[in-house]
Parts: sequence; structure tokens; C-alpha cells
Amino acid sequence: MNGNKLFVVISILVSLSLIGWAVLSSGKSAKNEENIPVNNVSIIDGKQIIEISAKNGYQPRASSASSDIPTVLRINTKGTLDCSSLVLIPSLKINKNLPISGVTDIDLGSPKTGTLQGMCGMGMFPFEIEFN
Repeated sequence: MNGNKLFVVISILVSLSLIGWAVLSSGKSAKNEENIPVNNVSIIDGKQIIEISAKNGYQPRASSASSDIPTVLRINTKGTLDCSSLVLIPSLKINKNLPISGVTDIDLGSPKTGTLQGMCGMGMFPFEIEFN
């Protein structure tokens, strides 16, 4: 497959993932038993901090947090060289390149009740945050 065709195929797959199709995923939904929300949320100086790590996907893949309070998504990377080094949160128009190693804070504002979905740059690795 030449470079132009490969680019078109990847573009189509990423576009489908952005509208909710898990074309490139491992077939596991973001709500399976592997993704039971864990205690990765804390309140620091009046802000809710949700911590996840990015390397070969996002861990944990599902988080639960409070709605209607200032919230920061803190993403930790350590030797991350895969597509999870580009985080996309389509509903908030967030497209953020992460460092190979380090900590990146993304301001989520004060999210309303509902589910916030994010993914890697290729749509292969999803994650979600349930705000209650």
C-alpha cells in the first residue's frame, strides 16, 4: 500500500473512532469488567484531580468523578512512544500532545453530569470519565 492510500485508510479509521465507532479497538468496550472505576480522583486546593497514565493505552480506562466542580485531568507518561501520547477529547475539542515522560494537566472546566470520552490519536485506546 503506498503512502497516500495508507494515509487515507488511517484518516477514515480515526474519523470513525471520533464519531464513536471503535474500529481499531481490541473489541472491549469502555465499560467492561477490566474498566471498573478506581480511586484515582482527589481534591487539591479546591480542584478535582483525575489521574491516569498513558502508555499502550490509558489506565484506568474508566474513572468516576463529581460533576460541577473545577476539574483537571492529570496524565502521567513514562517512556510513552505510542499513539496514547496524543490525547483527544472530541466533545471539548482537546487535542494534546504529551511528553515522552512527564505530567500533563488538562483543564476540563466544571463538567456536568454525564460521560466524558477520550482516546488516543488513532482511536485505538479509549478512556472515559463518568461525572455524577
